[in-house]
Amino acid sequence: MPPDLFARVALDTPLTTLFDYRVQYTGHGEPPIVPGQLVQVPFGRRQVVGVVWEMTQRSEVPSQKIRSLEIAWRELPPLPADWRALMEFAARYYQRALGEVALPALPTHLRSAARWPRLLAERGARHFRLDPRGESALLASLPARAKARRRLAEGLCAAGTLDADEARALCAQAPELLHQWAAQGWVIVENADADAPLEVAAAPRLTSEQQAAFEAIDAALRRTGAAPAPFLLHGVTGSGKTEVYLHAVAAALSQRGAQVLVLVPEINLTPQLEQVFRRRFPQETLATLHSGLAEGERARHWLAAHRGQARIVLGTRLAVLASLPHLRLVVVDEEHDPSYKQQESLRYSARDLAVWRAHQRGIPIVLGSATPSLDSWRRAQQGRYQLLTLRERASPEAALPAVRLIDLQRESQAQRALEDGLAQPLLGAIAERLARGQQSLLFLNRRGYAPVLACDACGWISGCPRCSAHLVLHKSERRLRCHHCGLEAAIPRACPDCGNLDLAPLGRGTQRIEETLVRRFPQARIARIDADSTRRKGSAQALFDEVHAGEIDILVGTQMVAKGHDFRNVTLVGVVNADAALFSHDFRAGERLFSQLMQVSGRAGRAGQPGEVLIQTRYADHPLYAALLRHDYAGFAAGQLAEREQAGLPPFTHQALLRAEARALAVALEFLQTARELGQTPALAATQVTLYDPVPMTLVRVANSERAQLLVESPSRPALQQFLSAWIPCLRQTKTAARWYLEVDPLDI
Repeated sequence: MPPDLFARVALDTPLTTLFDYRVQYTGHGEPPIVPGQLVQVPFGRRQVVGVVWEMTQRSEVPSQKIRSLEIAWRELPPLPADWRALMEFAARYYQRALGEVALPALPTHLRSAARWPRLLAERGARHFRLDPRGESALLASLPARAKARRRLAEGLCAAGTLDADEARALCAQAPELLHQWAAQGWVIVENADADAPLEVAAAPRLTSEQQAAFEAIDAALRRTGAAPAPFLLHGVTGSGKTEVYLHAVAAALSQRGAQVLVLVPEINLTPQLEQVFRRRFPQETLATLHSGLAEGERARHWLAAHRGQARIVLGTRLAVLASLPHLRLVVVDEEHDPSYKQQESLRYSARDLAVWRAHQRGIPIVLGSATPSLDSWRRAQQGRYQLLTLRERASPEAALPAVRLIDLQRESQAQRALEDGLAQPLLGAIAERLARGQQSLLFLNRRGYAPVLACDACGWISGCPRCSAHLVLHKSERRLRCHHCGLEAAIPRACPDCGNLDLAPLGRGTQRIEETLVRRFPQARIARIDADSTRRKGSAQALFDEVHAGEIDILVGTQMVAKGHDFRNVTLVGVVNADAALFSHDFRAGERLFSQLMQVSGRAGRAGQPGEVLIQTRYADHPLYAALLRHDYAGFAAGQLAEREQAGLPPFTHQALLRAEARALAVALEFLQTARELGQTPALAATQVTLYDPVPMTLVRVANSERAQLLVESPSRPALQQFLSAWIPCLRQTKTAARWYLEVDPLDI
């Protein structure tokens, strides 16, 4: 009689346990189920997908309660041991159940057993692109009653390109219809795996600094044994950090079967970097992973990485959770960027997980930035990271731009009025660039037309009824919109409180700046790039392509334009309203502002033409601006670290935030107070851990939920982790109407 065999399966549930299922064991050859395999199992009344974590011949569950495993995806290679170790570490460090981490790390289609046969069968997935010349004929051919076909056509016209999954979501008969429209010449069918031929880019000669950085990374790639210390590649903007990455990737790929992971902070940086890698490595399969992909496309790319077919994987933070069985090198570009921290569900830091993953695999990791995070900079100063420095721009003709301040206090004293927030010296500098045929970039990290609409008669302002925030005026859409909960409302004809017809916008957003520039420079070609203007798929890349092609004279944008873009003809960068972050309650606000300003300043003067950066400020004597004028990141970082050490703030201490939300603020605060008292009981109290009083969050109400938080702090990371691992199970047993979650290493307090 064959022995009993049980699979211990991780499921997407907050229960901190694995679930035992009986496996039919034939006793011939290999066991039918192995750790890492995707399986379908009964869970309650549902059938769910899980990951086999362990195989055992004994179970602590009574035999009559153990159910049988239903389906196993044997055609898919099991998830490797190093991937499972990464999931275990993330669950342990971020205090979550293993299944809550492992299952959401997989693409949605892999979590549905019904999708498995289709994923196996799909080869050369197709894209459908609208031929602009056929748009009117396509729409005219559809009768009004054909709602599904019209929905598909309008969706294609709006997006420009749809993949098979996106098209099928709009219309069940999409593949057949799209091929019919292709026969009419209205649609172009493309093979997703057969990219258009690209001009192959030869590797340029490295500068001496680049060569030294590459040689250090290459030596680590060749070394065997203990994991090398992470590399911190600190290079000024335009110093050619990407070229160092490319040489390092080439060295890694020279090893048989090796894979490389390249992380970028934002989706809009992916297309241009993808083109760079495709041109340099046309013979290699490249997969992209980010939330902007359709679910089917993301699943195919993930599978290509898991099977080892994709040797270069390029993506945003979620790519760090991909299965890469032959990983040999990790690159994290713009490692300082807060976008690497997930702010929902599992609140992980992709950068930190990448560092752990590289250490676990014993492989090099390169963290690149012109303005490294203070955490990474301190580790480099301590010798825990290997510091590689690029002090000069890669091109001999491209000098760092001259940074100048426009003192708005002096402008006011000289009675030179601002024109909708723009000072006359800045407007004059833009006019000079237009006369020379050069481009200008205006940076304002506030989208919309104005932050608030107000009534001068009674003081009414456009507050959000669901949040402790204002409704932002979006003039071109004639809407008021909350950027926190998404609530929208029409612009009132008169003040809701007093009936005054004269409502006025207060403050300025990118739309208002764009309007001012159109009025001041009617001959100029002006574009705006922010979250509002780039909602359509591919619209951001289309706008960036226009800038690169010289079809835009003045670009207005938010942080989307501040980093990673090589604008060859931009010689002027203007910064509007930078002062707002100087006096924030957030101790990291200064670090973020300096980073933003350094990054956006780096867009100027990159092609041998002298660059200039003009920053409007009312605090021209502030030390942050003094360091910026000198391009002195090291000096700024030293000052910030000294202040934080004196105040006992990260990176000199380690933090976790317990947040709670409820319909009533008192309920949230009551739960947090109970949690604090639990943490101070003799069974849990730790000498190196401090629990502060619960307080309301700065933005107390969001979407009708009142929010509060409790800060937990310790100078010792192990002590903090030990406390949290004992504290959280107690909190799970506490009855409360509040919803709560824990965030380890929070970035926003």
